[in-house]
Amino acid sequence: MALIELINIEKRYTMGNEIINALSKVNLQINKNEYLALMGPSGSGKSTLMNILGCLDTPTSGTYILNNQDVSKLKDNELAEIRNKEIGFVFQTFNLLPKLSALENVMLPMLYAGKNKTEREETAKKVMKHVGLENRMNHKPSELSGGQRQRVAVARSMVNNPSIILADEPTGNLDSKTSIEIMALFKEIHQQGNTIILVTHEEDIANYAQRIVRMKDGAIDDYGLSK
Repeated sequence: MALIELINIEKRYTMGNEIINALSKVNLQINKNEYLALMGPSGSGKSTLMNILGCLDTPTSGTYILNNQDVSKLKDNELAEIRNKEIGFVFQTFNLLPKLSALENVMLPMLYAGKNKTEREETAKKVMKHVGLENRMNHKPSELSGGQRQRVAVARSMVNNPSIILADEPTGNLDSKTSIEIMALFKEIHQQGNTIILVTHEEDIANYAQRIVRMKDGAIDDYGLSK
C-alpha cells in the first residue's frame, strides 16, 4: 500500500529574471515499510525532492499524498504539524541542541506534540535504550562521539512514532566503521516496520536500501527494482 504518492510534482524558483526548474514532472510511489534510497549528483533535484517529501517545502504544482492526505497545498503551520506527527528527520550534521542533554534532545519532538513530562521521559529513555545509549542519557552532545551523536539524532527521529524516517546523508560526517554501525541501526528500525527514505550520494550506503531511485536534471532517471 502506498504511503507516499507524488503526482506530476514540479518545483520552480525565480532567481532574478531566470526561472530554475528544480523538479520536473516527478511521479513516485513509496510503499509502507519500504526502505528507499534517493541518489543523484549535485543539482539533480534530490535535496529539493527531499524537502517536499519532508513537508519542509511545497511544490509549485502537482499533488503529494502522504498517508491518504493531500499535503501539497497546506499552509506552513499545517505542514509543521504534519512534520512533527508523520516524519522523523536525521541530518548529516546531527542538529542537536548543545546545551541540552542527550535525553532532553530526544524528548524535544514530544514537547511540540504536547505530551506530558512523564510520558516524554519514559518514551525517550526507552528509545535511547533501543539505540544503545542508555549510559549516555545525561551527556551533552559535546561529550559524545560523532556516532553517539547520530544515535541520539536517530532516537529523536523515532520518539513520535512517525510514518517515515527521512535521513539526509546520515553517515556524511562519520568514519566508515561508525557508518556501518549507524546503517545497521537503520536496518533494525526498518525491520520493525518503519518506512525509511535515505538521501545519499554514496553508492555503498544506498545499497543498504531495498530500492534505489536515481535522479538527474530534476527528474527521476531510474525508479530502481526492489531487492
